[in-house]
Amino acid sequence: MTEPLSKIPEGLQYCFGAEARLRRSIEDTSMSVFAGWSYEEISTPTVDYYSLFERGMGALEACKAFKFSDADGRLLALRPDITSGIARAAATLLAHRLRPLRLCYAASAFRQQRPSHSEWRRAFVQIGAELIGKNSIVADMEILAIVSEILRHLDLNYVITLNDAEIFHGVVESLALDAGARDDLRQLVDTRNAADLEKFLRPFASAADCHAFSELIRLSGKRETFPKARRIIANTRSSAALNRLEGLWQIVESISLSDRFEIDLGDLSNLDYYTGLTFKIYVEGAGTRVGSGGRYDHLTENFGKSEPAVGFVLDLEMLSALLKRRNPNQPESRPDCITSDDACAMFREALDKRSRDTRIAINPRGVAS
Repeated sequence: MTEPLSKIPEGLQYCFGAEARLRRSIEDTSMSVFAGWSYEEISTPTVDYYSLFERGMGALEACKAFKFSDADGRLLALRPDITSGIARAAATLLAHRLRPLRLCYAASAFRQQRPSHSEWRRAFVQIGAELIGKNSIVADMEILAIVSEILRHLDLNYVITLNDAEIFHGVVESLALDAGARDDLRQLVDTRNAADLEKFLRPFASAADCHAFSELIRLSGKRETFPKARRIIANTRSSAALNRLEGLWQIVESISLSDRFEIDLGDLSNLDYYTGLTFKIYVEGAGTRVGSGGRYDHLTENFGKSEPAVGFVLDLEMLSALLKRRNPNQPESRPDCITSDDACAMFREALDKRSRDTRIAINPRGVAS
């Protein structure tokens, strides 16, 4: 079936004029901040082996990729994720580089999504950074400080929620849950339905422990969250994660950013590779998160070399939409119109004005084009 020439596939769009300039401005702002923190830009292949994303994102997320076969029968995909490609590069092409690696990007990703009542997109631009080869609270805070600086330069009112994946993993380990039950539990935690959660946990734990866990995943706030969580957490693995999170919070407070951060112990990521800190980025005016990130210390192990890493990603389209709504009728400066019957004179004037960075528009009069 041949589609009309004016029709484009659902979930895709053109971007031009003021909106395109706004998007470019957001990219430029982000790249300027990255450069200020000594991050090097990296570009990963747009098309790659599907197995790369299965290893990096996990099967549940990778299956959303656009898949097709190469001439040799190998399964390929349009990249649904940037981090997986960077992790492979770190473990192979950049294996002998001095650590830590500081890498950043602004690149398109592609995913098949089911149509919904919310905005439906199959292609989107991700802006992000990865800090590879350094496992410390200092590295985690560096990434969070970069996110904060970008959002501050964009003049956006934001909140970043913090958690540690090891708190959840410690509970799963103490309950002896298999992979399937772990995924079911994570989905129940995401719904924040305490009654269904306790019902699910009954075969695995006492009534008291079931209730305690349902209380834990509803804890959110600032410093007061930590003593409340300690009264509930019993296993060593989760306790150690909570201590790390509190150490990070102390730095947040010391640099006067606590009004921009919150603890949310029920905020779990869908990606399998997070191993420590996880965070989500919310901006006033957006109906959902505009970015996320965290620590993924075992991801590069899939490519032959295990090393610590932490990073984040921002959704360019969502940031652009927010800024566009805030200034919907921002006037565009009018160009200097250059009109003449003499093409030589017209271009002499044009080049002179461009040398002074003046915006121009050539409008020939009686000159053959």
